[in-house]
Amino acid sequence: MDRYVTGAVIRALRESRGMTQEELAETIHVSGKAVSKWETGQGFPDVSLLEPLSAALGISVIELLSGACVRNNNRSANMAKACFYVCPVCGNVIFSAGEAMVSCCGITLPPQEPEPPDAGHMIRAEKVEDEYYVCLDHPMTREHHIAFLAAVSDREVQLVRLYPEGEAGARFKRGGIKSLYAYCNRHGLFRIEPQRP
Repeated sequence: MDRYVTGAVIRALRESRGMTQEELAETIHVSGKAVSKWETGQGFPDVSLLEPLSAALGISVIELLSGACVRNNNRSANMAKACFYVCPVCGNVIFSAGEAMVSCCGITLPPQEPEPPDAGHMIRAEKVEDEYYVCLDHPMTREHHIAFLAAVSDREVQLVRLYPEGEAGARFKRGGIKSLYAYCNRHGLFRIEPQRP
């Protein structure tokens, strides 16, 4: 919180917008002295000022509080740059067509970094008519399980939520699938590219 709510970052954002301390202060209805104190680390903006301050600086409140300025450079929504975010508290899964600022249960979530499968997370994809049957030989206990499987094509994402004591497998329509994902609640996200016909 300190990086964005105080100090050099407020100054850098203010200067990048071509504003003086007085102009920023006038925009959010505080004194220039208050802005100066924030930028020199001698004070903190009041919580009631976070929304107007973030708007004046051109970032979201979440970015202001997290210290991470996110700009999604995936303007064309290229699904190859897809990101999955998983909440460690409630298990919520959020999909984005590019990098985003995502929070759940009061936590800012980082995008999951997909890895190639290892010996314990080998993803198998078997063609069955117009579908892929995707599965893993993996424990499905409450403590250690595959939480979801996903298939991403150029135009859509198919996601199947899995639960402990269930099967570590799901079916996906094959049309144009570029990547298959499996998320282990202990070891993270794994990805393969299915064999082309």
